[in-house]
Amino acid sequence: MSSVVYYGSVINPVTLMSFKAHTSCLIAVGPTGNIEWMVEDVPDSMVQETMAAHGYIDVDVVPLRSGEFIMPGLCDTHTHASQVPNLGSGQQYELLAWLENMTFPMESKFADIDFARRTYTSVVRRMIDSGTTTCCYFATIHLEATKILAEIVNQCGQRAFVGKCNMNQNSPEHYIEPSPEASISATKALISHIKQLPSNPHATEPLVQPILTPRFAISCTSPLLILLGELAASDPNLRIQTHVSENPAEVTFTMSLFPECSSYAGVYDTTGLLRANTILAHAVHLTEDEIELVAKRKAGISHCPTSNFNLNSGVAPIGAYLDRGIKVGLGTDVSGGYSPSILNAIQNASIASKVIAMQHRDEPAAPGKFSNRQLSVASLLYLATLGGAEVCNLENSVGSFAVGKSFDALVVNVRNDAGNPAMWAEDSAPRNLETMLEQFFFCGDDRNISRVYVQGQLIGGRSVNSTGL
Repeated sequence: MSSVVYYGSVINPVTLMSFKAHTSCLIAVGPTGNIEWMVEDVPDSMVQETMAAHGYIDVDVVPLRSGEFIMPGLCDTHTHASQVPNLGSGQQYELLAWLENMTFPMESKFADIDFARRTYTSVVRRMIDSGTTTCCYFATIHLEATKILAEIVNQCGQRAFVGKCNMNQNSPEHYIEPSPEASISATKALISHIKQLPSNPHATEPLVQPILTPRFAISCTSPLLILLGELAASDPNLRIQTHVSENPAEVTFTMSLFPECSSYAGVYDTTGLLRANTILAHAVHLTEDEIELVAKRKAGISHCPTSNFNLNSGVAPIGAYLDRGIKVGLGTDVSGGYSPSILNAIQNASIASKVIAMQHRDEPAAPGKFSNRQLSVASLLYLATLGGAEVCNLENSVGSFAVGKSFDALVVNVRNDAGNPAMWAEDSAPRNLETMLEQFFFCGDDRNISRVYVQGQLIGGRSVNSTGL
């Protein structure tokens, strides 16, 4: 890979309340796929001189057109690769009935290796073309199928965490692991397999990494959770993903299974599974004690608003979590969520925050910056990018543009020629960059994502698909 310089409009998250928007920015990406330097507000006449000052002579420049901008790639902190075939189905169910009638029957099909390979190949391609550069995947209980998912992700060049579900109770007879020991053995085999995959030597961490995946407390016996905690303790860098407090009936059932624990989150804490690199999906119904515990353990929350609305689970008080300093990212939670796109999660996160704000509009203003308030565009950008990176403990590598970070990026096209009928634009008229970002968030889809880069490599997007690459 040769060095390359991108020139044009750039959106870059800074904090939960601010981002930078520059219309004439140079981003230099070296042969390692990392950002070597950046200069803002460079007029056309100064591009070559600026490059020369940084020792970039005879280096290709990729200019962006009016109506295009570069932003960090999207981070999906929670999705189920095996559930994509169910997208748009089972809308009538709440969580536990939905698992029984829709999810477990579909996931059991992944015992068929050919089906798994065919399905996962399409799934990963869809996620990439939706702009997801980093993804946390739940697979199924099937070791060989999950190995295939990891291999496909690696071949496609996406950054991801891939986990085999641990499930040895409260599952159908045809879709359950026989014992805690069998579950741990298969998990260790997957970890070993993923760590042996070819890796980009220039990446700070391998692009594809294993992640411990106890599905949720309901599906795991205490002995299995204890063994998973011991496995986690043996590797502090090993990420953990699971579900917590998604649905009221789920919370009640969980507490009936673990009466010795004071809370749902406490089930994970007592077994060593709640720590700084734990990703907790949903967290809709956390108690005050649980919020304090999650904050103390520095765990992250994956906010999955589309799924929470769709399965009638509730509305997570994300503003309150942010005010407590808890890390929050966004998740699609396919197929509880009916879209593989983080853009859809952004839209529903905005609506969810407005619902909470409406519920409290006649009350005195809550303390803090986010509680009971609607999320701003800056906050939504942060959650979809740098916030997600923080939840994955990748914030030093991705999530924003800075010297030394990986160039994981999207080239976004909000011009008429993108072909999106929901996107109004007069290409001849200048547009505010902040407005372009907002239009992309609320009207955009994969047609507006021209190029997708991970570690400097072009791996997807509309321009790639249109050329047949």
